[in-house]
Amino acid sequence: MLTCRSAGTRKAGLTHFMANTTKSTSKLKILYAEGDQEVLSGQSVTIEKAGHQVSQAEGRQQVLDALKREAFDLVILGPTLTKNDRHHLAYMVKKAKSGARVLVMHTDGDGHQAVDATLETGRSMNALLEKIAEMNPQAAGAASGR
Repeated sequence: MLTCRSAGTRKAGLTHFMANTTKSTSKLKILYAEGDQEVLSGQSVTIEKAGHQVSQAEGRQQVLDALKREAFDLVILGPTLTKNDRHHLAYMVKKAKSGARVLVMHTDGDGHQAVDATLETGRSMNALLEKIAEMNPQAAGAASGR
């Protein structure tokens, strides 16, 4: 098991463990957004190693710009974005690309109508990868056919 700890991950109040990052059987096109470049860069690599295509966005404006340029299967709003950005960007994603799914990290479990899934504060990187896998309809269908 590898452990990845950086100043950015500690700042975000998260502990990240990267276990066997096996490749996904179905690659998702993911827009991953954070407010901190160090966290964004480090965690994007882990998601890519799991077999997904990841585009990075630092802050609200880069998320909006990316959504204008292309479509994504999943948009992840990370814990270093402001609470305001995590809240409002979920609506903006749905408005810009109605088919995109939204995963918000660093939540306290509150519901939000524009959010498809949440990951509570303090969860591991493995938990994020598992949540991404759950949100992948092709992978879920393959797993249920075993």
